[in-house]
Amino acid sequence: MGAMSEVAVDQTTTEKTAGGSNRRLLVFGGALIALIALLVLLAAGLRRAGGGPEIGKPAPDFTLELYDGGELTLSDLRGQVVLINFWASWCDPCRDEASALEKVWREYKDRGVVFIGVDYVDLESSARAYLAEFDITYPNGLDKGQKISRAYRIRGVPETFFIDKNGNIAPIIVNGKPQDRKISPITEAELRAGLDRLLAQEEGG
Repeated sequence: MGAMSEVAVDQTTTEKTAGGSNRRLLVFGGALIALIALLVLLAAGLRRAGGGPEIGKPAPDFTLELYDGGELTLSDLRGQVVLINFWASWCDPCRDEASALEKVWREYKDRGVVFIGVDYVDLESSARAYLAEFDITYPNGLDKGQKISRAYRIRGVPETFFIDKNGNIAPIIVNGKPQDRKISPITEAELRAGLDRLLAQEEGG
């Protein structure tokens, strides 16, 4: 009887353990399915939201607090060609374009062109170290609360926009097609081509 009781107890314990494991698996599986469903819904919501700046339409206005002090308001720059670059110190692709942006900025800054760097979800100390590393001199500031990023519906960093002298979104030619933005590191050639085209339009009235 003693041996049979021990076997019965062991069997009951095994069944309880198995039952507990199965319940945990069911709970984990249910949570995983719920998470996947939530991500699908969020992705669908983003696709439906779409929108954002359109070529030829006014660029969303904003005021940016600059790392070097003071503020910069986009609408105050009307009459100049503006480039807006969204970046972050933790973004490796941003590093691929940092030197090109600074180089072209120095070439065009005395020709009625303004570059603005909008720092996305970053630590100020890391951002300042990044700016110092690449010797970046054009205006930069942190997008507090991601208000500017949301207004421009950015999809990640880096992203670059051109704004014409009338304050409208200007097209960027990517692979031969006009786009409202460049999503990926922008090159010196793309920067010069876009700026030259907008400056020529300005000179032509």
